[in-house]
Amino acid sequence: MPWLTRDQALAALGTKPQSLYASVSRGRVRTKADPVDPRRSLYSGDDVARLAQRAAGRRRTSVIAADAIRWGDPVLDSAITTIAGQRPYYRGRDAVTLAETASLEEVAALLWQAENVVLSTADSPTRLRATKLAPLRRAFAAIADRAATDLPMLGRAPRPLQAESAELVALLADAVGAVPGAAPLHERLAGGWGVAAAAEPIRCALVLLADHELNASTFAARIAASTGASLAAAMLTGLATLTGPLHGAAVGGIVELREAARSSGAGAAVRAWLAGGRRLPGFGHPLYGDGDPRARSLLAHLEPSAGFVDLATAGRELAGEEPNIDFALAALADVYGLPPGAPLSLFAVARSVGWLAHAMEQNATGALIRPRARYIGPSVGA
Repeated sequence: MPWLTRDQALAALGTKPQSLYASVSRGRVRTKADPVDPRRSLYSGDDVARLAQRAAGRRRTSVIAADAIRWGDPVLDSAITTIAGQRPYYRGRDAVTLAETASLEEVAALLWQAENVVLSTADSPTRLRATKLAPLRRAFAAIADRAATDLPMLGRAPRPLQAESAELVALLADAVGAVPGAAPLHERLAGGWGVAAAAEPIRCALVLLADHELNASTFAARIAASTGASLAAAMLTGLATLTGPLHGAAVGGIVELREAARSSGAGAAVRAWLAGGRRLPGFGHPLYGDGDPRARSLLAHLEPSAGFVDLATAGRELAGEEPNIDFALAALADVYGLPPGAPLSLFAVARSVGWLAHAMEQNATGALIRPRARYIGPSVGA
């Protein structure tokens, strides 16, 4: 993908700087820092070309719809989260600012538009811990059990749905190891993982990860919700989607990269990774050309090890990208010695709040999400 200077982008679009900056703030044009001069931004040539084509009026509706699925224009209305000016906002409030003091319970109340949210121990934490399944498998089993028995969302008022959502988030947290009790969820997770000192950065991470507009898992959850399925079914859909290596499981790639750096050094490990034609895990984000603000916020709550500091430096120098939230999660796990799988578990618990917010919002529309496919297979008879 070519990257353009500001003047090149403006020439291709035939527009003013203000219009280009507006397209960036709306997520229509991705940017990144210029490796030569970090004070300047470079603009995605693909995104600029797409906007230029639209301005020329040469694109059909089907093409516009297809492009919208791939980091393009918004595909549905939502009042929950937006990315504007290189920052995420929850119902108009800066998520990075919220992460300085808010708890996940407070963010859940905001996103669900509830008066108060308590994420205390679920009904059967002892039974959950008695199983010998790994935390992620316990999570799938617990939520799948609810998905098979809970009522569908259709015809139900907001308050019981909000109460059910709190139960589901607490159940998921218990499944991945939160200690029983009524303490705030970040404290319960830190206690369950045996790292009480990590409670504060865990709180910050939970808030930063609570929602991120229409990411893959959230969109999947909304599709499930649009059928009228239960909240648990929508949550299970989101959880399944999160486990992909291009989404929540991206932390695994960072761990692999870190292990390579232990033996050969950060620079050599990054060079070898890039030489293999692979995208560097934990670096860059299509919506944050100047660097993921969530990563900066979480890393500010840590003292990353020298190994992670060296990796961040090598990634900047060799890939020209800043660390993203996945990198910050891996650094958090490294600093506090969190158990294996904890970063993905933390991600899932936090993002479940967003999945449920979007599920309730989608349910309120009463609309089924059913896109059409543009057929490109063998010709068929008339």
